[in-house]
Amino acid sequence: MLRIRKLQLLCMILIIIPAYSFSLFHAQAEPAKQDNVTPFLQELFDDRTRLLMDQDKTHIEDHYLFKDKRSSQYAYLHELNRAEYIHEWAKFRKIKFVNAKSSIRIARAIVLGDTAKVSLVQSLKLSYEYIDSYPGRHDFGIGTRHGITLRKRDNRWYVEREWYSDPLEENSKKIQKSDLFFTPHKDPATPERVIHKYNRARAVDYANKYAGTTWGAGNGQRYNQKYLDYNSKGGDCTNFSSQVIGDKEEGGGLPMKSGWHYLYRNGGSQSWVQTDAFKNFLLRSGYGRIIEQGSFSDIVQSVNERQQHVNKPQLLPGDLIAYVLQGDVDHFSVVVGFDQSGYPLVNSHTADRFRVPFDLGWDKNTKYLLIHIQD
Repeated sequence: MLRIRKLQLLCMILIIIPAYSFSLFHAQAEPAKQDNVTPFLQELFDDRTRLLMDQDKTHIEDHYLFKDKRSSQYAYLHELNRAEYIHEWAKFRKIKFVNAKSSIRIARAIVLGDTAKVSLVQSLKLSYEYIDSYPGRHDFGIGTRHGITLRKRDNRWYVEREWYSDPLEENSKKIQKSDLFFTPHKDPATPERVIHKYNRARAVDYANKYAGTTWGAGNGQRYNQKYLDYNSKGGDCTNFSSQVIGDKEEGGGLPMKSGWHYLYRNGGSQSWVQTDAFKNFLLRSGYGRIIEQGSFSDIVQSVNERQQHVNKPQLLPGDLIAYVLQGDVDHFSVVVGFDQSGYPLVNSHTADRFRVPFDLGWDKNTKYLLIHIQD
């Protein structure tokens, strides 16, 4: 399984709790649509999306019981903090957010009296532009799964508590600052040669099709049903990365070997689903090679320099990025392209990301491994 940050793991564990509570409410429950739960949730997430754009907390204040419920206050402050983080990140990267749109899909909502238990998915689309250069807008998507408890007071609903694994949950004061910036990406020259065992184009297509609940993903925003979903077992990012490079029908097609395999009725081996084991397999097998490791600034410098040396392996769509915290690999993502300035964009699961700048949602304590998949 994936080794993930403690808070994310806590969020995913707690999501299970409200799901269990549904059975307690089912006997006398009313459909949510009969009690204005759905309109409230749509308004809630629309207002939270507006908050991400302008950081005006008045958009969401009326949706929380933060004055007398600690759990509601925590949920409210969480939204303020994520809005602050994304704007601070944008400031350091010399960009500005210009648009945000949200849609929700309610998986289950049960109402009993003045309490509602809800499980839903949010698909968020964010758009940014560079402030001083590189005209054009870049769109990316984030998908999150939420467990929410609502409480009714004075004939209206409020958020009492909420749990979700949030890719924007970082301390805005710990963002990696850098004086270095990416330069526009140049596609490396590809001399005529035989096609090797790794099909990069198909790997990227797979990563885009099965990116999950996020805006932009294909397959009806659902995972590939051939594979187990490991979100409830610690995280699905490594399972997804293995699928991208190894699925023989739609993905990169690297042959399973050396303990790295997936049995379609039983799940993946340790090297298939666990972060450090997957990284070790890639290097030991020769499938992958670390071409740079270090801080955000180290990555910027390396990517820019490698474009000037055609004899050096380049970071390419279909390659992988490992995220290291305190010496252990915490997460994997798949490089799927570059934005106007040459910023590497990634897809991943847990939380679901589609063409997201690779360091968004990480801080200065994160080290990155650029893993080039050998063609």
